[in-house]
Amino acid sequence: MLGEYRISGRRASEIAASVECGVSAGDLEPGHVLPPMRELATLLGVNANTVAAAYRTLRERGVIETAGRRGSRVRPRPATTARGSLRVEAPPGVRDLGDGNPDPALLPSLGPALAVASDAYARRPGMYGDDPVVPRLAELVRAGLDSDGLPAGPVALASGSLDAIERVLSAHLRPGDAVAVEDPGWGALLDLIPALGMHVVPVALDDEGPLPGDVEGALRAGAKALVVTDRAQNPTGAAVGRLRADELRSVLAEHPGVLLIEDDHGHAIVDLPVHPLAGVTERWAFVRSVSKAYGPDLRLAVLTGDALTVDRVTGRQHLGPGWVSALLQRTVAHLWATDAVDTAAVARSYGRRRDALVGALGERGIAAYGRTGMNVWVPVSDETGAVARMLHSGWAVAPGARFRLTSPQGMRLTVSSLCAADIEPLADAVAAAARPARPVGHG
Repeated sequence: MLGEYRISGRRASEIAASVECGVSAGDLEPGHVLPPMRELATLLGVNANTVAAAYRTLRERGVIETAGRRGSRVRPRPATTARGSLRVEAPPGVRDLGDGNPDPALLPSLGPALAVASDAYARRPGMYGDDPVVPRLAELVRAGLDSDGLPAGPVALASGSLDAIERVLSAHLRPGDAVAVEDPGWGALLDLIPALGMHVVPVALDDEGPLPGDVEGALRAGAKALVVTDRAQNPTGAAVGRLRADELRSVLAEHPGVLLIEDDHGHAIVDLPVHPLAGVTERWAFVRSVSKAYGPDLRLAVLTGDALTVDRVTGRQHLGPGWVSALLQRTVAHLWATDAVDTAAVARSYGRRRDALVGALGERGIAAYGRTGMNVWVPVSDETGAVARMLHSGWAVAPGARFRLTSPQGMRLTVSSLCAADIEPLADAVAAAARPARPVGHG
């Protein structure tokens, strides 16, 4: 059952740590069945309740899963296995289109904003007990949310979108709960949910966002939360339009107890309006990151939501990092107040590259998707072979396995580093590598 590995420990924490060590070292491989609780308790000379507590801890951490009488086993994808590791390293001479980074030329200069933040700090350094959100930033955030039609609600901050989403999920859900997410979708989120001990329920999407029928099916099947990307969906570029938003609100209205999380990470790089779904359910959160428009190293995302959700998020945050640096907040506030990013110009720049590549692929009989943002998604019949052929042709792309659950295979190309002269040779390489596949399941 366990080969040569021997679980040890007298306390629940020690037993759980022993199992985790075995998993990390590779001695307990995915699928390995753990001993029944009473059997292990007898072997270790402890109470069966102690082993039960250890197994419960391991389930909550996403290390093992329990399937009734079939017992407990190491998860097929332990929480320590990150989809980000499923990447293709670009050797010298190979162009890297798989990193998902924005175009540095489109990022604003931080010098003036950092100087303003430094001057403010010199006048009054940040101290314990200060407001967790700098008033000027809160004012700018709320004005932007109001103009986009978000319901009134308190404002909080987190260290990026993923941090915000994790805090919101943890505020309401527990290990074992199901979360509906887009498929294909953000690989980091697909890793996070199992790491929290929760289950992922895939929802198909098209260029207009999640399919209402799939969302309805997921919620009827018991999903307690739904995560939707409003614009620049990663990896497909989908953006929720007005009609789709109306359809999704109608579905959510029938499930008022569901936790809704909206991720607007495409803020300031997409010129399409956002059509928020917030306010239909009792518990909701809307997350807006600065990473894509202002720079990934600015680890800040703003969120609003219903009062209880935001209160739980900020309360738990106070017991951890406490707050997001006021220096960082003042830097972002200055960037927003001075319109340091020309959203229309940035959206046009990414749009020209996306549209050119999608169009060139279409001329070669290759279906591709990329309505907004900086990525193009290409369905393929054999993504391992396609990615390898792309690398051989001088292009490193992201394998679809980083983003997929049950959806068909594909590969993601980030257009940020492309120029006009790249489009035709890149399209030729994709056409040769893709071996056209029918794009079933995308929508």
